[in-house]
Amino acid sequence: MDPHDKPRSRERLHLDRQIEDYVHDPYHERYKPTEPAVCPICGVVFEHGRLHWKARPANANEHICPACHRIRDQLPAGYLTLAGEFFEAHRETILQLISNEEQRAKAEHPLERIMDIQTEEGKVVVRTTDLHLAKRLGDAVHSAYQGDLETKYSRDEYLVRVYWSR
Repeated sequence: MDPHDKPRSRERLHLDRQIEDYVHDPYHERYKPTEPAVCPICGVVFEHGRLHWKARPANANEHICPACHRIRDQLPAGYLTLAGEFFEAHRETILQLISNEEQRAKAEHPLERIMDIQTEEGKVVVRTTDLHLAKRLGDAVHSAYQGDLETKYSRDEYLVRVYWSR
């Protein structure tokens, strides 16, 4: 191969900048808030380029975090649907497992939260602020209780639907 046939690094960088995510999260912030910043709703602190659960700094700017923004708009990124006779018989234990798993996830990733848990006809739907949390919750229930687990990522929007039944 002739070395002159390779794209120059500048051309390669230009092409890389044109690549965009297939699905864009509308709540992903394009710019970082001025540090330190604190969410006035949940109290998460943005400092040193990361989100932390800690005491509010004295000179903090107020900035609503993406998770609280999603909750306020009632637009979840993930749905976990739980159904089946086994689920009905062990509802409280499974919901406690989900609560514990959310607490672990939220400690590491403050934007991963359960928005709410809705009871519908013969099933329970857990709505989350992040795709990864819905998947993580479904995997935790499946790991603990087996059953059928199905995950469907939306092609057109930043959304996942996870179905578990037994």
